[in-house]
This record gives sequence, structure tokens and C-alpha cells, in this order.
Amino acid sequence: MASPLMGTQLSEAGRYPCLSGSTNPNADWMSALCPSLWDVPLQHLSIPGSHDTMTYCLNKKSPISHKESRLLQLLAKALPCIMQPIVLKWSVTQVLNVTEQLDAGVRYLDLRVAHMLQGSEKNLHFVHMVYTSVLVEDTLTEISEWMEKHPREVVILACRNFEGMTDDLHEYLATCIKNIFGDMLCPRGEVPTLRQLWARGQQVILSYEDECTMKRHRELWPAIPYWWGDQVKPEKLVRYLEHMKSCGRPGGLFVAGINLTENLEYILAHPSQSLRKLTLPNLPYLSAWVREQSPGPGTRCTNIVAGDFIGADTFVHDVIRLNEKLLH
Repeated sequence: MASPLMGTQLSEAGRYPCLSGSTNPNADWMSALCPSLWDVPLQHLSIPGSHDTMTYCLNKKSPISHKESRLLQLLAKALPCIMQPIVLKWSVTQVLNVTEQLDAGVRYLDLRVAHMLQGSEKNLHFVHMVYTSVLVEDTLTEISEWMEKHPREVVILACRNFEGMTDDLHEYLATCIKNIFGDMLCPRGEVPTLRQLWARGQQVILSYEDECTMKRHRELWPAIPYWWGDQVKPEKLVRYLEHMKSCGRPGGLFVAGINLTENLEYILAHPSQSLRKLTLPNLPYLSAWVREQSPGPGTRCTNIVAGDFIGADTFVHDVIRLNEKLLH
């Protein structure tokens, strides 16, 4: 029987064996929403996101980010053969590439941009403890090419946690963004509905955490709040998220992160572990919390929900299905 949310049967999105390009049933989930949801502002929809989107392509030979603790940097220099593999195991939060994540239904991408101290003048990378092998410009182009094939899908890109960026590099990146996405970019203002975006031919809301740069370019939106629990135990993470809900949701777009987080002490105490081994057994518990949430304008409602290891379970499917609650 077809889901009341969409015109076609929803699948358990993002299971690894199901990903075969745009044949994924959730590749066009926004355009398949019930028409009554086309007039709901994006901040009142339920939107799946990926946390630390670009960590599937971390460079195994990359230096440790200079933002990491002095102790970690010293250990990496003194014991590179031991520390580098350990750091990589705890840095990877995704295994699907950005196109596969979009095909799986992810519509919020968490992009942490960095300029390596020893890098080329204009080469920008992504970073999470270590730097990616891919460049920011190439990734934004890949996203733009995907969007051209899916003209009624809308993606929220969050450029955040900037590292090593000068004013000139911020301007360079802003220019790249405008050149790559062009008319796809929705200028900042009131958060639009899908119908409004479709009528204007716009598909990208791009938040930019550097306020000075954002204010100089009307195509850039302010930073989107991210509820980050900084917890290694799922029960404590859920308690944090429930506490944040009790304080009331932000007025615009915002993210609830269901990503577990380790610290250096935990990493050193669990050298044979990895973020993947920590996360996967706890996904059923975290997914159960996700399924209990509701989108909408209420003070305890959720909006974007971001997770790790997209495709390992039914997370994307669960977040999309929450939109059915808006029909009741």
C-alpha cells in the first residue's frame, strides 16, 4: 500500500545494498511529498542530514588539524604509525560519498571547511581531525551537478567550523559558491516553502558561519544552530536533546544531532575501537528517539535531524516519514 506521504512506496532509505545511483526511492522525496506540504516553510518540515558529511574521503597521509589538542599533535608526530590509524578510525563519520548521500535522501550537508597551513594558496579542503583528499570547489560542483538532475529537490548546505581561513579566502570561497550554484541559490530572508523555491527555480540554501562574509553576500544565510550533545553514551545524548527541546526550538532552521562524540581520553583508552563500532550498535536506540519526534511550529518540534553513517540503518527513511505527522 502506498504511503500517504508520497505518491510511491517509501523504502528503508540508505541501506547499503540499495544504493544504485538515482534509482534510490528517496532520491526525489521532496518532489514526491503530499501537495499540502509544499506550502510548509522548510523549518517546519522534517529533513534528514549528515553530520560531518565529507569524512568518507579523509586523507590517510594528512597531518592532524592544528585545531586539535596539543597532546594529540605531539603524539601524532612522535608515534605517527600508531596514532594516524587510530585518529582516522575516530574521524570517519560517513562511508557514502556526497552523491550517494543525496541519492539516499539527505538534504542537509555539514561542510567543515579548512585551509591547510602547508596547502596551496587557494586549495580548500574539508576537515575533521584530519583533512580530506578532495577539494571544496570540486565537491560543490558535484553537488550542483546532482541538483541539475533533481530540479525539485532542495539542499541546505552548512559551511561551518572554518579553519585557517583569511578574509581573502572567505571571499574566494563566497565567489566560488556563487559561480558554481548561480541562480540555484536562494537569497537570505524568510525561510521559504518548497512551492516558493520551485516557482523561483531555487534549490540551495547555503548557511555561512563567518558572519562578516555572510553579511557581504545576500546569497549566504546566517549559521544554522546545531544541537550537539558532545556525549559518548546514547542515553546522555537523548537527555541532552530532550533538554534542548524543553527550552524551545529556534525560530528558523535548526539541527538536532544524533551523533555520538568521543574525546581524546576515550580514544586512548579504547585503541581497538572506532567511531563506527561505537555508533552502529546504538543506532536502534537513537532511531527509536527519532521516530518519536514531530516536525512543525511547536516549541518541542524538530526540524533537521543529522546523523552519522548514513545508509547503515533506516535513519533517513525515519526522518522523512515524520512529515506524515503534519498531515494529521
